[in-house]
Amino acid sequence: MKLAINGGRAIRLDNFPKWPYYNENEERALLRSLHQGYWWRNQGEENNLFEQEFGQYHNGYAVTVASGTVALELALLASGIKPGDEVIVPAFTFISTSMAVQRVGAIPIAIDILKSTYCIDPNLIEKNITPRTKAIIPVHMAGHLCDMNKIIKIANKHGIFIVQDAAHAHGACGEKGKKIGDWGTLACFSFHNLKLMTAGEGGVVLCPTQELRDLVFLYSNCGRHAKDREYQHTVIATNARLNEFSAAVLRTQLKRLKEQTQIRERNAESLKELLKTLPEITLQEYDNKIVTFHPHYMFMFTLNQRIAYIDRNYFVSCLFAEGIPAFRTYKAIYHVDNYWLYPCTTQHKQKFVDSCPVTEYISNRGVWIHHRVLLGGYDDMLDIYRAIKKVILALKN
Repeated sequence: MKLAINGGRAIRLDNFPKWPYYNENEERALLRSLHQGYWWRNQGEENNLFEQEFGQYHNGYAVTVASGTVALELALLASGIKPGDEVIVPAFTFISTSMAVQRVGAIPIAIDILKSTYCIDPNLIEKNITPRTKAIIPVHMAGHLCDMNKIIKIANKHGIFIVQDAAHAHGACGEKGKKIGDWGTLACFSFHNLKLMTAGEGGVVLCPTQELRDLVFLYSNCGRHAKDREYQHTVIATNARLNEFSAAVLRTQLKRLKEQTQIRERNAESLKELLKTLPEITLQEYDNKIVTFHPHYMFMFTLNQRIAYIDRNYFVSCLFAEGIPAFRTYKAIYHVDNYWLYPCTTQHKQKFVDSCPVTEYISNRGVWIHHRVLLGGYDDMLDIYRAIKKVILALKN
């Protein structure tokens, strides 16, 4: 069968469910925010209400901020991270994880991930702790939770902070239904246009205590308390406030998060069963002892050694031409230019290449499919399967 990239008929001619998803509820929320007459958070009510609702949903104290990247920066500041400190991060993540560390003057130390879940390898954390290590940022990759029990045990042993990067993990649950806030650490979420809840941009820092929540708020509000009218600026801070319109939209997005997650879980399971019949690809594993409610930010897999000769980037282009919203995975962060801008490690890049074989493999052979496809039905999953199978068979011949 001729590939669509070469002029053949595409497997998928109709669109998958749209993203961002919105309806009249978002329209009403925007008008409600407009008519309240206060469009910034310190006078309006939308941010305050969303913080309460999001905090209750995830079992923590929430602060809305301008983006997920800024959320990480503020969480690190609230953890007392100083210039010259080291922060352990996974080598396989979006660059914001390490860039936030650099933005507060600290040094990100990249370590390898698990080949099964693509999450940080807990067994490598302790080996990379030095006297300068002050924090760990586990990233819940594509919504699959890291092994937080192991990570917390290591962090407590060495007296270092944890900041969860939960940009992919809205509504995720671990063992016994444990939510992101139940681990008692700071956690950061993103509401970028691609995320599972979105207002175009935005973020949240989820805090384990009211005291930490108030400190993060200070860092986000130019160093001022919420009700300050006397220009009392008590910490060196920034303006990272989220506007009222975005908060209003996010309140409606949160209300449908659980239902959408259930739909994605059901469809992801169907798609996995279909794709397991293709020996040329290896799926990101789902460890149901660690994650019991998986939000599925992305559907991820790798092209394995059976088709090692097939170029991953061309494979993605072929799949995209077949009508499937497929993309290449992240680069290893040590292959991104700004990882090596000051402040940075003095270790040579080759050291990371040698010590992160899984990251090298996943970043060069990985493929991800946009989560919006998982909001469709079984016929949509069949189309994805057919497209992947078609591309594999064509490129093998």
